[in-house]
Amino acid sequence: MRNLSRISHSFNQLIFDAGEVLKNKLLRADGTVKWYRYHWRRMHLRLSSKGITEFNSNIGRQYLLDLFGEFDYAVLPKCDKDVVKIINVLCEFYDTGTLVSHKERIVLDGTIGKQMKQFIRHQESLRLKSSTTKEREHYLSRFLLYLKDRNINAMSEVKKVIILDYLKTLDRLKPSVTHMTLRAIRSFLKYLFDQGLLKVDSSTFVPRHKYVKQARLPSVYKVDEVQRMISAIDRSRPRGKRDYAMVLMASRLGMRASDIAGLKFENLLWEQSLISFNQYKTGRLLQLPLLTDVGEAIIDYLKYARPVSNVPFVFLTGRSPVARVYSGSVTHAVQDAFNASGVNVQHRRHGPHALRHSLASLLLEQSTVMSVITEVLGHEDSRSTRYYLRIDLTSMKQCMLDAPS
Repeated sequence: MRNLSRISHSFNQLIFDAGEVLKNKLLRADGTVKWYRYHWRRMHLRLSSKGITEFNSNIGRQYLLDLFGEFDYAVLPKCDKDVVKIINVLCEFYDTGTLVSHKERIVLDGTIGKQMKQFIRHQESLRLKSSTTKEREHYLSRFLLYLKDRNINAMSEVKKVIILDYLKTLDRLKPSVTHMTLRAIRSFLKYLFDQGLLKVDSSTFVPRHKYVKQARLPSVYKVDEVQRMISAIDRSRPRGKRDYAMVLMASRLGMRASDIAGLKFENLLWEQSLISFNQYKTGRLLQLPLLTDVGEAIIDYLKYARPVSNVPFVFLTGRSPVARVYSGSVTHAVQDAFNASGVNVQHRRHGPHALRHSLASLLLEQSTVMSVITEVLGHEDSRSTRYYLRIDLTSMKQCMLDAPS
């Protein structure tokens, strides 16, 4: 690393300046800027441990190679893609002294645009992932531009031939983009019909696109790897006590990050040794055993690390102003613990959801019946749980047939 091109820029100053450009020029939210600076500072710490205290773009690119090797960006997990993007943003700022937005400006105006906004709000009310709703907003905005070019100002004017003509404009795009575009339009038209805003269900005009997404195998960790990760958390510090309790809930109970972050005192039924809460994703009640080690970790945090506050949530931020944590804090806790443990996370997701998969894998290896796993994971039915069967290689091998001679 030290033999790279000349180091010529103060690292701390670069991080500050790049963050200011993100905030003031590209109008990124404070949380987004904080997230970028978090990764930049983490890179700074890692490089400083190797004697590198300043930065240039060659160092940034070498840092990514040290993290991921000769990687294929397309197959990286989303969390790793984010790291690549964030480091490349700092390299771009170093090279050019500024940043250029690569996002298309989304404008939903006019009668159709207003209906599209209502549709997006409806999608958000269903608690779909924000990435899903933003994706649909993005593709609908492109469709709206197409309609404007043809002086179409009402969705009732959108006939089948219009949709088929628009489909022709997508021929040059990747199959996945075409698939997602048609799905967004189809969902929007179905919403308008269900709301009585269209007399005819025009969603039937949208052709089905023959695109099959190749499912990624879930990332799983062995029991000893999970234990190494948990043991790497520094419980001598207040944040460590909090993170230890949250990570235990993710690994031992398979709780989602959103449910850990949203845990309130009323959800802890100490006398019954239960954790009882309505899941954020499904709204369904889920009751899980308050395991001894989990309970002890929560008590340790409450007695010796939790800031004094009347906030009803169990887990709080450590800095002023004190407030509840959100799912991102749970994700950071798990990822930081994995990074500190030395467990090989290359080409594997290493957040809270990977711990859910790992718990499911362990239960499958122990021949736990499907209905029990479904209940533990809080799924609405066993169809969702069957997704986890793909990681039970032992059971799969038992199903193998001898090849004919």
